[in-house]
Amino acid sequence: MSRRSGILEFAVLGLLREAPMHGYELRKRLNTSLGIFRAFSYGTLYPCLKTLVANGWLIEEPGSAPEDALAASLAGRRAKIVYRLTAEGKEHFEELLSHTGPDTWEDEHFAARFAFFGQTEREVRMRVLEGRRSRLEERLEKMRASLARTRERLDDYTLELQRHGMESVEREVRWLNELIESERAGRDQRSGPATGSAQQDHTSGETGGLPRHRDSTRPDPSEDTAN
Repeated sequence: MSRRSGILEFAVLGLLREAPMHGYELRKRLNTSLGIFRAFSYGTLYPCLKTLVANGWLIEEPGSAPEDALAASLAGRRAKIVYRLTAEGKEHFEELLSHTGPDTWEDEHFAARFAFFGQTEREVRMRVLEGRRSRLEERLEKMRASLARTRERLDDYTLELQRHGMESVEREVRWLNELIESERAGRDQRSGPATGSAQQDHTSGETGGLPRHRDSTRPDPSEDTAN
């Protein structure tokens, strides 16, 4: 399975965990909610859905409205199939949510993971955010070294493009720093003596770590910052 198809499967499972949907609804959510999938087509989505069904992670059900099925039959069209997450699919998605390896720090995979941070445990969010920051700091160091070596050979426009790429990475690093500090502050507040059960700190879906005031210039996590 390719990395890109793995990201798509992860996103589909995550969206279907929220509610059952048919293919058109899924594609619309992928396009509008997860910008990294704007270029995906039905030709890519439906093989993914078939694979997830074959693995036992989804089941196919006919559309819930009888009148829709009747209208489709009279028009010579098939009724829409609704895809529902199975118990095994939910368990598999939760396993994927707990993964914090290096692939979760890459541009596309990080964007998909961040979109489901509301369903992710705080400690996992922290590891993914810190890994992403480390990866971008490495990228930024390489970009600066490359620019220092080639600056004199670049024309003004190419030089400006290089600077723009560096500024984009620097903005995301600052944004990640803000998120990490907010997550730490939220964790510290919930680990104090007046916060009640410590189990709250590991509740999936908790968004208390997000900063109250967001920087309007922060990068879209779906943007590819590799310039």
